[in-house]
Amino acid sequence: MLNKENIYLVGIGGIGMSALARYFKNLGRNVAGYDRVRTPLCKQLESEGMDIHYEDDVEQIPEPFRKKAHTTVIYTPAIPAEHAELNLFQKKGFDLVKRAHVLGMIAQTHICLAVAGTHGKTTTSTLLAHLFRNAGQEVTAFLGGISVNYQTNFWGGDSKDGILIAEADEFDRSFLQLKPEGALITSMDADHLDIYGDGEELQKTFRAFAGSIQKTALVEDRLDLPGKKYGFSETADYQATNIRIEEHNYRFDLVAPHGTIPDIRSGLPGRHNVENATGAAALALEYGLNAEEVKQGIENFKGVKRRFEYHIKTSRLVYIDDYAHHPTEINALIGSVRELYPDHTITGIFQPHLYSRTRDFMDGFAESLGQVDELILMDIYPAREKPIPGITSNTLLEKINGPEKSLLSTTDILTHFRETRLKDRVVLTIGAGDIDQLVNPLKMVLLNG
Repeated sequence: MLNKENIYLVGIGGIGMSALARYFKNLGRNVAGYDRVRTPLCKQLESEGMDIHYEDDVEQIPEPFRKKAHTTVIYTPAIPAEHAELNLFQKKGFDLVKRAHVLGMIAQTHICLAVAGTHGKTTTSTLLAHLFRNAGQEVTAFLGGISVNYQTNFWGGDSKDGILIAEADEFDRSFLQLKPEGALITSMDADHLDIYGDGEELQKTFRAFAGSIQKTALVEDRLDLPGKKYGFSETADYQATNIRIEEHNYRFDLVAPHGTIPDIRSGLPGRHNVENATGAAALALEYGLNAEEVKQGIENFKGVKRRFEYHIKTSRLVYIDDYAHHPTEINALIGSVRELYPDHTITGIFQPHLYSRTRDFMDGFAESLGQVDELILMDIYPAREKPIPGITSNTLLEKINGPEKSLLSTTDILTHFRETRLKDRVVLTIGAGDIDQLVNPLKMVLLNG
């Protein structure tokens, strides 16, 4: 099924789908696809030789990809059932396969190391892949974000049986397709309740994933799952200790079963990222990297786009963009900012992601967002969802106590910052929707303010 010369992806611009598109292009296949919006990532795929169109129009499917015998169609669960192109491929009997199944099939031909968790998996999997690559190891990586070091979410080794590192996505239970040899589990807080119904069902699925690990499981030390433990506890197999901040960088010692790696400097902000680095280091050590390779890799890792990504960093003004879209992630983000910039005023601009998530975690969002000094809410980004009666950004705004707060459009946000004194200020854009399109215009306003 995956050996056909033409690969067509319905939803090619998604972060996971685009990594698959790059994988097949790297193999020399013809790659084309559809997406709803021509994002910067889609433009990059076009520049890499992929044919992409942006209307659900069967006439725009390139002629070679209409030949059933030569084409495999990959789709994502985010595509609606009434999608015309998907329906055409189904009606004509094309080989259709979900993104998660494709990644699972590819993973079975490699030594698969996976990183799962409701929070932290993108940063941790990208760091893990970087540790191996930086050490000169051949590695294939499918990532859920754009690595700042390499400016991509995919890279491939030539060997078909080498190490493959995959971000293991719990959405739609996709990660159950992987059955990795080794894996890391960072967290399993309630999320995706539109899929799982409740937190216990999600935890049951994480336990199933843990049970699918063939050899080496590494688990954050507060999780009730089998495996070697990592984290801050003295009882953990891999422990981060002596954590401190020096010149806006975190430093820590890593106590491992075979010795201590002292004085590791991490450019990633926040104690949660010290823990993520500890987990990535642990799995890398389990799979053959040495202490010096791990230390050097952590120290020259530049992070992931939209994960605590600095856009302005001066003594007077800091602007950070972050993908946080769950109360736990927002708590970690704001806590890191407070620790790094204790004397600055924090303005948070938050775009809620999904009506269902806003409903399910309304009180949690209200509590976490109430920690900033000034809060600007944007309208809910719906993604795949239709509105839910009574669930709006204004509903959330009314529940938030503490900060100066408002609900503004993009235009009004830019006007607000043109008129605001910005000395000793940290500005945050927060969310998983299209708030990233605000980043460059806002950056220009802030720099000219």
